[in-house]
Amino acid sequence: MITRVKVCGITSVEDALFAVGEGADAIGLVFYDKSPRSVSIAQARVIAQSLPPFVTCVGLFVDADTEYVRQVVKQVKLTCLQFHGNETSDYCQQFNRVWIKAIRMREGIDLDAELEKYKEAAGWLLDTYKKGIPGGTGEQFDWQLVPVEHSSRIILAGGLTPANVVQAIACAKPYAVDVSGGVEVAKGLKSKEKVSAFCRQVTRAND
Repeated sequence: MITRVKVCGITSVEDALFAVGEGADAIGLVFYDKSPRSVSIAQARVIAQSLPPFVTCVGLFVDADTEYVRQVVKQVKLTCLQFHGNETSDYCQQFNRVWIKAIRMREGIDLDAELEKYKEAAGWLLDTYKKGIPGGTGEQFDWQLVPVEHSSRIILAGGLTPANVVQAIACAKPYAVDVSGGVEVAKGLKSKEKVSAFCRQVTRAND
């Protein structure tokens, strides 16, 4: 199975198109105002409209008000929604979009129970738990905890960089890898060199 690439926390058309040009299959737009990578609906609309065909545009939310999500979905060409808070499965399903549920990996987690709770999701994004931070921690967790039997629906996140993504893919065998801070020069600003290196390393892992 070829591992796909999602570059999250995109804040500009330039960064979006560069990531896609380097081989990213998806880009992520953050609709969470506490994040330094947050974008407005107006910003997101322009970025989403700039994307070529067959690139997935993912909108990330954290315990957002239902009406706000509806407004975003109405105004921005999102292919997929990604939920990083304490949303229920019913909440996630109500928007009539493909959706992904982030699960924060922490000591003692019953991962099977979490996956069952969100069994309607198209995929599960496994990220590192850090108190008070719903995502983008820049820290990795034990990749051996990733259930290989569910690899076709697993998106691996948490502390990925060009230096460790080959090892991560070899260990976890995820459907996709999700990177944000690991390819930045500053929060919300992507490094062309790091994005390019990350995509090259994923290609290497897929060979």
